[in-house]
Amino acid sequence: MEILRDPLWNNVRLDPLALALLDTPVVQRLRYVRQLGLAFLVYPGATHSRFEHAVGAYHLAGVAIRLLEERGALAGRSFGGTSEMGRHLALVRAAALLHDVGHYPFSHALEEIGVTHHEEIARPLLLEGPIADVLVRELGATAPDEVFALITGRSEHPLQGLISGSTDLDKIEYLKRDATMCGVPYGEIDVDRLLNSLVLVEHPEHGRATIGIHEKGLSALESLLFAKYQMYRNVYWHHAVRSATAMYKRLVAVSLDAGAVTGGAVARFTDEGLLVHLDTPSLPAEARAQLDGLRVRHLHKRAYECPAATLGDDIGEWIASDYPLTRRVEDALALELGLPQGALLLDYPAKTQMLGLDLPMLRRDGRVELLTAAGWEGAMNLPRLSDEFYRSARRLRVFTAERAPIPTERVLKVLQQDADTVRDRLDRGLPLLV
Repeated sequence: MEILRDPLWNNVRLDPLALALLDTPVVQRLRYVRQLGLAFLVYPGATHSRFEHAVGAYHLAGVAIRLLEERGALAGRSFGGTSEMGRHLALVRAAALLHDVGHYPFSHALEEIGVTHHEEIARPLLLEGPIADVLVRELGATAPDEVFALITGRSEHPLQGLISGSTDLDKIEYLKRDATMCGVPYGEIDVDRLLNSLVLVEHPEHGRATIGIHEKGLSALESLLFAKYQMYRNVYWHHAVRSATAMYKRLVAVSLDAGAVTGGAVARFTDEGLLVHLDTPSLPAEARAQLDGLRVRHLHKRAYECPAATLGDDIGEWIASDYPLTRRVEDALALELGLPQGALLLDYPAKTQMLGLDLPMLRRDGRVELLTAAGWEGAMNLPRLSDEFYRSARRLRVFTAERAPIPTERVLKVLQQDADTVRDRLDRGLPLLV
C-alpha cells in the first residue's frame, strides 16, 4: 500500500491494483489533460488535471465502500461469497480510477462538435492493451468488460450508482476539486454527511439492489445540487470560458475538415500536444486566427446574451445539438455582416439534468421512494428546482471578434427559428437576416 498526498483529500491510500493501473501510459496521459479545459484562461488556478480527479474519485470510492461495509450494508448481497465480494469491490474502485481515460484534450469541449463520446473512446483503452492486461491479471478475464459496464452505467452491479448516477462519486469529487482549485466558494458540499447517508436498497421499480440515499442526507443532497448550479453559472459556463470553448471547437472542426488532424487521432493527444500539432504553416487562416487568439488570450467578446428562461422552451436548441448546422449559420451571419469566417460564434451549452429523477431515497419509516417531482410534504422539490437552476444558469450567446457590432434583434429572429426552417433558407441560398 502506497500513500499519495492530495491537496483536497490529504492522504490517499493506493493498493497494488491502483498502482499498476496508474503506471499505464493511458492513465499517465491524464496528467496532461486539464480537468476544466480552457477555464484556466479565466481562473488561473484551474490547471488541475484529469489524473488528480481520477485519484480523488478512487479515494472516494474506497471511503464509500468502507462506510457501507461498516454498517453491514454489503453483507448477504449477491457477490458470490466473501472472496468474490472482494473482487467486486475492487472492480468498483478500478472503475472510479479509470472512468475518465477516454477524455479528449481540453476535456468535454470536443464532444459538442459531434465527435465520439469519451466513454466510447475509452472502450478500446479498457478492453485492450496495458489496462486490460492489468485487470485480467488481477481480477480475471471478464474484468475489463465489467469495469467498462460500470463506467458507462450499463452494469447491474449493486454499487453501480457510485460510478454513474445522480450522486456518483465523480460528481462529488469534481465539484469539490474544481471549486478549490478555482479559488471560489461555490462548490461547498457536505461530503461527509452525503457519503454517510449512502445506502443500498432495492429499487422500487426493478427490485435490484442499488445505491440510494437515506432521508437524513437530504440536506447534503441539496448542497450537491446548489454547488453544481453555482459552479455551472460562475465557472463552467462563465462567458469567457464559453468564448474560449467556442473558439477551440471551431479551431478543431476547421482543422478536421482541412485534414490537419484526424478524428481518430484527436483523442490520443494531450492538451498542449494537440495545439503544437496544429501549429503548422499549412493551418487554414480561420483556424490560425482561433489558435493564435487562444494562445494569447485574445478571446471573442459577447455581442448578445440571453438566459434560457427568457427564451422559452426549444428556442435555439439546434445550436446545442447540431454543430454542423451551427457552423453554417455562423458562416452565413458573418458573411451577411461583413465579418471574416470564424469572427462570429454561437454558443448555447447543454447539460443533462442537474439532479436525476431516478434516485431512490430510504425514508425514516423504511419505505423506499424515488425522488420525483412530486416530492413529499416538508421536503424541497429538488427535481423541479434542478430544472429551474439549469434554465437560470444556461445562456444563449453570440460572440464576435473585436467587439464587432451586430443587429441584435435581427440575429435573434434567426436563432428563434427551428432547425428545419434555418436549414431550408441556407439550402436555398436565402439571406438569414431579414
